[in-house]
Amino acid sequence: MSRYFVPFRALRRQPTIVVDSTGLGAVLTLAHWRGAATPVALHDDTSAGSALRALHAPATPGLQACAVTANHFDIDGFVGVWALLNPELALCHEPLLRLVAILGDFREIDWQHPLADHALQLVCWLNAEEKARFYEPFGAPARRRREDEASAEKFAWFLPRFAELLEKPAAGRAAWEPEFARVKQAVAVMQSPAATVRRYPAIGLTVVQMPEPVPYYALFGPSIGTDIVLSLYDDQRYELEYKYTTWIDLESRPTLPRLPLAPLADRLNELETTPRRWTHEGITDTGPLLRLSGRTLSKSQRYADPDQRPIYASSIAPEVLEREVVAFFEESYVGVEPKKYWSWAQVKAVGEV
Repeated sequence: MSRYFVPFRALRRQPTIVVDSTGLGAVLTLAHWRGAATPVALHDDTSAGSALRALHAPATPGLQACAVTANHFDIDGFVGVWALLNPELALCHEPLLRLVAILGDFREIDWQHPLADHALQLVCWLNAEEKARFYEPFGAPARRRREDEASAEKFAWFLPRFAELLEKPAAGRAAWEPEFARVKQAVAVMQSPAATVRRYPAIGLTVVQMPEPVPYYALFGPSIGTDIVLSLYDDQRYELEYKYTTWIDLESRPTLPRLPLAPLADRLNELETTPRRWTHEGITDTGPLLRLSGRTLSKSQRYADPDQRPIYASSIAPEVLEREVVAFFEESYVGVEPKKYWSWAQVKAVGEV
């Protein structure tokens, strides 16, 4: 059986497998989105992981469909689609593909893993070619295009080219090397005495203190197993972010629900003496960011690396800010137990207490 990709708008024209998306009429859904109809046996941290699990279970109802689609292009979804179209090669490289999907979606990786550099090269190649040939993630609306339509062009270009990079990453060195070098340099800083990492596992928080902002692939490495990152930079510049791990249904471990950040922002605004105000996104955003306000950031700018956006100086001392953040989450999570598969209704109910 030979599978092929179809644009999302063609979902209902034939039996279709939907990856990293949801859609009425799908014969099989392979997505880690909260509440997606992914078969229980195929649940995984990433949508690509669910696709790989499906390849190990060929009798899965719906897997016999030849058409595969997704309603957006990102690394996790792309890897899942590519795996279904190239099952034998995908299973040969399953550990690497899983690393690529996790790094692409969660921005985290264990740099001691023997395949870590290869995974980073593939992710950087995908990032570089996507931006050079098409548009950046979340950039379709700015071009007055629908992501579910515009992303089909990305799939058409990347799908026939990815296998070569998977087996011979040097073939794409010109594209992946600039970001790869930038990330590896940042990882070296993260692993040096210049950076300090403090973990608060009971509230799912990692605090990273370092001189300057760094790319997410370096910043989130120490946060594996937690879902909130507080970044403390020199000159009293700060950001707090909910990781994508609490937007999706994480299979590997239980999580605490996201809390509305308004009460924390209000408290920080009481302490803040600069003209700037602490602002944040809602809990259903893929990555809510609490930061001092300046020029409003677009979704694509918030998704971009911290070292690619301005981060403003606060009047609050770093030890005070950390203490306030920890106290907020510790108090708010009293009586709340981590679990898997929170519904959005349940998440919102916790925040309303």
